[in-house]
Amino acid sequence: KNSLSKFKKMSLIKDLAWRYATKNMSGKAVSKKKLESILNAINLSASSYGMQPYKVLVVSRKSVKAKLQAAAYNQPQVGSSSHVLVFAVQLAITPKDVDTFISLVATTRGIPENVLAGYKGQINGTIGAAPAEAQQIWATKQAYIALGTGLAAAAEQKVDACPMEGFDAAEFDKILGLTKMGLKSVTMLPIGYRNADDAVAGMAKVRKASEDMFHFVK
Repeated sequence: KNSLSKFKKMSLIKDLAWRYATKNMSGKAVSKKKLESILNAINLSASSYGMQPYKVLVVSRKSVKAKLQAAAYNQPQVGSSSHVLVFAVQLAITPKDVDTFISLVATTRGIPENVLAGYKGQINGTIGAAPAEAQQIWATKQAYIALGTGLAAAAEQKVDACPMEGFDAAEFDKILGLTKMGLKSVTMLPIGYRNADDAVAGMAKVRKASEDMFHFVK
């Protein structure tokens, strides 16, 4: 018996049990309201220092999705989706980026920037001082947290999705003009609605039993 069966009345658990990595989508459009809900959830996702060192490109144009599908080893869910959400991280975290973030914090919370001097110094001394490669690894981890939030939000809206790494990132960067934006693609989330003949849709969800997944430290 599935170890999550006892939680079936919980809305989030039901949504997550409903979702699966959709392999074949119908092409039906996701409504503007549902798309906005998913994007808002991504924007509210947790992020180290709250910096959100990534951008999400929302692709709906059929011709661009076709190019992305070709660069994703022709996986059909890319082209048959309603939208493809491409998560791209910053190539570097600069002092200017930190200044912009600190200004946003000060403005949003109504506090003087000088009060945040220690916080700013901490960011500059850790993330800001790291090599570009380490910054990109850190940023990618943050993007994946946002990807997970988007996946759950899509399920809550009963919108199908498929988190994907299987694509030629350099080709994606070229198609979307990411390098000139100071970005590089790391993962994507096609969203839409499952096709009736998607063979994966009816398969039972395979997950470890709770006792194999969780270890309670005493």
